[in-house]
Amino acid sequence: MTTIALTRPQSRVTTGVLWALQIISAGLFLMAGVSKLAGAATMVQLFEALGIGQWFRYLTGGIEVAGAILLLIPSLASYGAAALAITMIGAIITHLFVIGGNPAVPILLLASTLTIAWMKRGGR
Repeated sequence: MTTIALTRPQSRVTTGVLWALQIISAGLFLMAGVSKLAGAATMVQLFEALGIGQWFRYLTGGIEVAGAILLLIPSLASYGAAALAITMIGAIITHLFVIGGNPAVPILLLASTLTIAWMKRGGR
């Protein structure tokens, strides 16, 4: 027995909004990741305050850059969004319980990546 999954095609507006969200999110994650990988002084200080070591700055920056690239590849965007969402959960927890500061940006990025992951589920 063969099962055929029926999916509703996305409207052009929905597709356009989703692409805009992917491009904006990718740009923000790319900037953040590159600053971590390049060793921007603020990033070095931030990760020093975490007390884990600078290797974690490189790991986080690598995840952000790779995730940003995946957001722009339609068949892989949901995977990139999921990896970035997990990273943003970590960032929110870090802001709330370790370094302090306002977690608004990680919360907004979590919302955007969860939206992308939800809308791109099933390889759409």
